[in-house]
Amino acid sequence: MSWKGPIALFAAWVIHDIEEAFAFPATSDRLVNRTGIKQLRITPHQSWMAVALMGTLVAAACGCGVRTSGKSKMYRAVAAGLEAHVASHLIVSIAQRGYTAGVASALPVMLPGALVARHELYRDGVSLQFRDTVNGVALLLPAALVCHVVARLVRRVPTATNWPQRQGDRLT
Repeated sequence: MSWKGPIALFAAWVIHDIEEAFAFPATSDRLVNRTGIKQLRITPHQSWMAVALMGTLVAAACGCGVRTSGKSKMYRAVAAGLEAHVASHLIVSIAQRGYTAGVASALPVMLPGALVARHELYRDGVSLQFRDTVNGVALLLPAALVCHVVARLVRRVPTATNWPQRQGDRLT
């Protein structure tokens, strides 16, 4: 297997998720305004942190894809899952009746990257199967949620600049 599929997949993911990271806060603000659930709000820092965390998973999966000539279950799941992720962007934007984070780059960037990965696997005789898509959704959806939760928790950890200076001081 060449590096073409994994590199195309990772490059497409990076470009796509840059758009998502920039747009998540505004999309979450609109969702908060519609639902009144303030816990849905995402700060820019949380957005970038979540994307960076997810990037470690996608990069690791693409590395596994190269090392195993596309036979890695993780790579196959991520490749198929990111392809399915394109549809999720379209569905959510239709449901929201407007732009949502990631929809602008889903079709022109993420889909071609995922299709290159799919084609490379097909060419090498290890075509993606429906179970790879199921595994991809089962891996990527909880991973994305965990990344967002961790990003929220990391932001709450005190830093040296806001740590209590004297006994009795409290963090706010």
